[in-house]
Amino acid sequence: MELGFIVKNLKLMVRSGSENLTVDVNGGYVGDLLSDVIANSKQGDIWITRQIHQNIVAVATLKDLAGIILVDNNEPARETLEKAIREMVPVMVSELPCFETAGRIYQLIAAREK
Repeated sequence: MELGFIVKNLKLMVRSGSENLTVDVNGGYVGDLLSDVIANSKQGDIWITRQIHQNIVAVATLKDLAGIILVDNNEPARETLEKAIREMVPVMVSELPCFETAGRIYQLIAAREK
């Protein structure tokens, strides 16, 4: 499923990487501990977190993630946004809490697989 489909359905606010919303999302990963995301996320996952510092962009790039969703209206730090723009990493903001954001994305992916 294209990232843009998720953006539209969850009414996410795109902060960077709008040129990459056609990337395929294969699954998702929820986590705030960077080492956990590095160890367990998979290429093409959408990462759901509340972390806003610039290291999230490095992790997303390292793991070739589809993008990063910040929950609870958390905005990326200025340095994070600048790095995400340079690296063309999609960073989006959800007004929803983490549990609801993850649940809605799971439902979208599951519905597409049927």
